Amino acid sequence: MPLVIRPVTPDLWPALEDLFGRNGACNGCWCMYWRIGSLYRQRERSENRDALEAIVQHGPPPGLLAMDGDVAAGWCQLTPRSDLAWLERSRMTAPVDGRPVWSISCFYVRHGYRGQGVTAALIKAAIAAAKRAGVPALEAYPRDAAKHTVGAFTGFTSTFVNAGFKEAARRQEGRPIMRYELKRTHR
Repeated sequence: MPLVIRPVTPDLWPALEDLFGRNGACNGCWCMYWRIGSLYRQRERSENRDALEAIVQHGPPPGLLAMDGDVAAGWCQLTPRSDLAWLERSRMTAPVDGRPVWSISCFYVRHGYRGQGVTAALIKAAIAAAKRAGVPALEAYPRDAAKHTVGAFTGFTSTFVNAGFKEAARRQEGRPIMRYELKRTHR
C-alpha cells in the first residue's frame, strides 16, 4: 500500500480529527493518556480533543500520520519522552536511564487499514524522523501478543522486533520497554 507518512502539522489536523472520529480513537483518549494518565477519562472527550489540537497548533508535531491520498490511514504519537509525564510516573514505563529518548507511545489505525502494515510503516518513519532530529534512541512500550490480544494501541512487540528494536527493560509480564539505538553511548 503506497502511504505517505507526514508529521502532524496544523494543516493535517482535519485528517487526524477524521481518523479519530467522534469517539476520539481509543475511548475518547485523543492520545492524552501518556500525557495526563487516567485523568483523560474524567474529562469530556472534547477537552481531550482540544488539548491535542492545541499541541498540534503550537508544535512541534506530536506524531505522524500515514496518509492514503487525502485519508489518514493511521497515526503514531512520536515525541520526546519528556513530553509524556505519565510515562515518567508509571512504574512499568519508568526511565531505563537518563538519556533524552523519544517515545512512540501509541498508534491508531483506521478500520479497513488494519493488518496491512500501517503500523510497521509508521515505525519505520518514526525511526527516520528521530535520526533526522539527532535523538540518541527511540523507545516504545508494546504488548506481547501472546499475553495481550486486545488493546493494541501501543503496538505489539513482534512489530518492533521486526523493525530492529531490542528489549531494554521489562517490569511487567508481557509489557517490555523496547529501544532502537540511534547513537551509541561511549563507555
